[in-house]
Amino acid sequence: MAEASEYLVYTKNLVKRFGDVVALKGINFKVNYNEVVGLVGDNGAGKSTLAKILAGIYVPDEGEIYIKGQRFRRLTPQKARELGIELVHQERTLAEDHPIWRNIFMGREITGPLGFLRIREMRMASEKLLNEIGLRAISADTPVKFLSGGYKQGVQIVRAVQFEADLVILDEPTIQLSISEVHRVLNYVRELKKRGRSCVFITHNIYHVYPVADRFTILDRGRIVAEFRKADLSIEDLSHILVSVARTGRIPEKYEKINLLYTE
Repeated sequence: MAEASEYLVYTKNLVKRFGDVVALKGINFKVNYNEVVGLVGDNGAGKSTLAKILAGIYVPDEGEIYIKGQRFRRLTPQKARELGIELVHQERTLAEDHPIWRNIFMGREITGPLGFLRIREMRMASEKLLNEIGLRAISADTPVKFLSGGYKQGVQIVRAVQFEADLVILDEPTIQLSISEVHRVLNYVRELKKRGRSCVFITHNIYHVYPVADRFTILDRGRIVAEFRKADLSIEDLSHILVSVARTGRIPEKYEKINLLYTE
């Protein structure tokens, strides 16, 4: 499929049901190489469900997934990681009592020929990545439980960078963070883009994602209703669109001419 091969990630007609509830209804979603996509919409729109399908946690009932042009009916978490997809959950998946370096390499430890852990090598690699992503004041030996929410998000992003993820999916990464911590997370996203990676930033708070996104995909009750380039919208425009979608399920008519669903 020529269209799918152009993208890092492309989904075609994804459907996901939970009993009688249809959470996703024919989703055609795409992520370009080296792009930050803001996946926005109200609570219950289906954003996290889509993320978990891409990460191999949920199995779609219908549809296809293309990763770098390869076609899949479904993914497993292991396969998604092999393909370079890492999901950073809103419910953080860190071992609080363990040091940062252990969390970064957990499940994918560096070992020697006899199976012994190469602890020094993992510590050094962790310190290097922490410095590169802007966490310079923290030792890799620090237990995660002593970190703030923003720094914990940083550790999860460092883990994705260490294992060379091509796509990092951030599921509501700024929930319950202070203003300064939100800025820190946005800087992590900017660093990912500098490294040539792509990112899907899932949120219902457009003021957090607008500064870093290249493009916005708007979900409403399991359907993609619009896509826009950030260059075509002010944050006030985006807010106005989302309010209209929440109330009516449609975007205001004046924005249709720049809606990428119908112009590409």
